[in-house]
Amino acid sequence: MSSVIASARFSVLDRSRTREGHPPAEALRETVALAREAEELGYHRFWVSEHHGVPGVAGSAPTVLAAAVAAATRTIRVGTGGVMLPNHRPLVVAEQFGVLESLFPGRIDMGLGRSVGFTDGVRKALGRDKDDADDFAAQLDELLGWFAGTSPTGVHARPAEGLGVPPFVLAMGEGARIAARAGLPMVIGDLRGRERMLRGIDQYRSLFRPSPWAPEPYVVISGTVAVAGTPEAARRLLVPEAWAMAHSRTHGTFPPLAPAEEILARSMTAKERDLYESGLAGHVAGTGDQVAHELETVLKESGADEVLVTTSTYDRTALLDSHRRLARLFAPRG
Repeated sequence: MSSVIASARFSVLDRSRTREGHPPAEALRETVALAREAEELGYHRFWVSEHHGVPGVAGSAPTVLAAAVAAATRTIRVGTGGVMLPNHRPLVVAEQFGVLESLFPGRIDMGLGRSVGFTDGVRKALGRDKDDADDFAAQLDELLGWFAGTSPTGVHARPAEGLGVPPFVLAMGEGARIAARAGLPMVIGDLRGRERMLRGIDQYRSLFRPSPWAPEPYVVISGTVAVAGTPEAARRLLVPEAWAMAHSRTHGTFPPLAPAEEILARSMTAKERDLYESGLAGHVAGTGDQVAHELETVLKESGADEVLVTTSTYDRTALLDSHRRLARLFAPRG
């Protein structure tokens, strides 16, 4: 086993992707089941996401789903990747994570993002607009203040105040600078935009200010990692998500995942085909040996402390097999 891979942590983010012919409730139950498997396989964290009004994603309430995941597991860290802070009042977010940490002490992570709704309609329904993301640094400062008990309002966040729930910043663009100045761990993606990712990591490390939350930089790199018995089988894992992305870019809505064989038989417009092929490119995918080589390269280039695996596909059996094969690379048994 590679010493570089052995020294890194590996974690899972599951977005509760819906599948054609399956109800959204099933996607949520599958997320909880996958968390149990990830714990058994030795993954370090299991995170869930926040999306609103998206047909292809059932995970709209991450702190609620995180509670279900934590209740169904025993040792794995559980958190959000992430709660989109511009969509919420920081006090309410602090209270929610305070409840989670109180119920599952020492196991909760608070991953925070700066995105607002995917469409104008969703943003309107949330009472937000694109400009709200510009206030993320101030929102983050307010949120952390509720845990420290330093709010100038004189109000105290119960039961959050005094608890140490580790915060992480999901960094896209400006997020790396915000994470560095706040002295927080950073999650950066994706593995396909390697040069941009490495620039963000360099910027984060150069601007990092130690804080009570983190004495030194901590980098989590995120992206799709697909492992299978053959390169062709690994590529097949990527097909449903690649098509969903192509569909969203051409139709304006992100759909449930379709079976790979159905997508491979489809006729596509030239634009759809270009977007689909682009969606298949650049991921860490292949046999165990191929993925190990690629992971070793990216870990050496980035100096990352952790890899957050974000793979989604229609075939849940193949997805679990991929996670098992990956686990053999960082935690071989027997």
